[in-house]
Amino acid sequence: MEYKDYYKILGVERDATEAKIKSAYRKLARQYHPDINKSPDAVNKFKDINEAYEVLSDKEKKQRYDSLGANWQQGANFTPPPGFEGFNFNNFNQGGYSQSFSNMGDFSDFFSSIFGDLMGGMRGAQKSTRRTQSSSQGFSYDDLFSSQKKSSASGRKMYEEEQTKKENLDITQELNITAKDLMSDKPVNVKMNTVEKCTKCSGGGSHCVECGGTGIVSKTKNLTVKIPKGVKEGQKIRLQGEGKTNNYGRKGNLYFIIKFKDNEYSIEGENLTKTLEITPSEAVLGCKKDVSTLHGIIGIKIPPETRSGKILRLKDLGLPQKNGGYGNLNLKISINLPASISNEEKALYKKLSEIEK
Repeated sequence: MEYKDYYKILGVERDATEAKIKSAYRKLARQYHPDINKSPDAVNKFKDINEAYEVLSDKEKKQRYDSLGANWQQGANFTPPPGFEGFNFNNFNQGGYSQSFSNMGDFSDFFSSIFGDLMGGMRGAQKSTRRTQSSSQGFSYDDLFSSQKKSSASGRKMYEEEQTKKENLDITQELNITAKDLMSDKPVNVKMNTVEKCTKCSGGGSHCVECGGTGIVSKTKNLTVKIPKGVKEGQKIRLQGEGKTNNYGRKGNLYFIIKFKDNEYSIEGENLTKTLEITPSEAVLGCKKDVSTLHGIIGIKIPPETRSGKILRLKDLGLPQKNGGYGNLNLKISINLPASISNEEKALYKKLSEIEK
């Protein structure tokens, strides 16, 4: 899921006062209220604004949100701590909590993953009902089950394994890779911001020194990822034991989904495509160009009367192939005017336009 920057959504600084937060919320709420603003994205923006205010106006929620740290960016990949994800807020206002925008739909997945345990009115009521029903027969099945687990080492182990199965401790997120990364034999350095349920207080918070009472801890990981030769976009790379950690010390895996993102090259398997800009005169008369490639600077000839969009293929100047050798580099010609044109050049272009008539 995507991380939501509630401060950015309301347009306030992280140290903004309650008054500034409230003022910003009122202004944006009026601006994007669906009864006033009929733009297609008004409803979603109104939801985000209300959700941001729901967090930043509440001391406990704001403290937990701020504990994630300030390194996150709006839209960045976010993985919830184990034990917090998956809480359902459907019809939540029927369980004793009134949303500030009750008819605008559910909270976002991001909100639910961080604050689900704080909003557990319905969930707590269900547990209470279950305990009451059990107690009416003279004992609690929950308490009996719990005591049996604690009294036996094998029982505890079975209990831990069962709880682990219920939790998804794996993390999956995209990894942006450039053509230079694919060309190099060196591992890629990756910095990850993660949040985990506090193992010291099991997410309870309160007076816990480890998490400062928030129930979660924010961590920064610096990882090195070896990119295999011939890797395809969408392929997964697994880092064992780098996922989330539950209360029993069990760890999941981290999965990176490869995504090609390069400002210079388009990547298609082992072949690369790069745009080469030339001037109109170079296109008409032909020219020589020095081109920077992953294999060094290469001198090429542009043939006369080259049209924009023409592809020049340079063999073996692409990415390494899995079984040896290299792909091709395709140069796509783009005809553009020089950055500045002198009066003399303009006069010549004028004469040329008269000839072409």
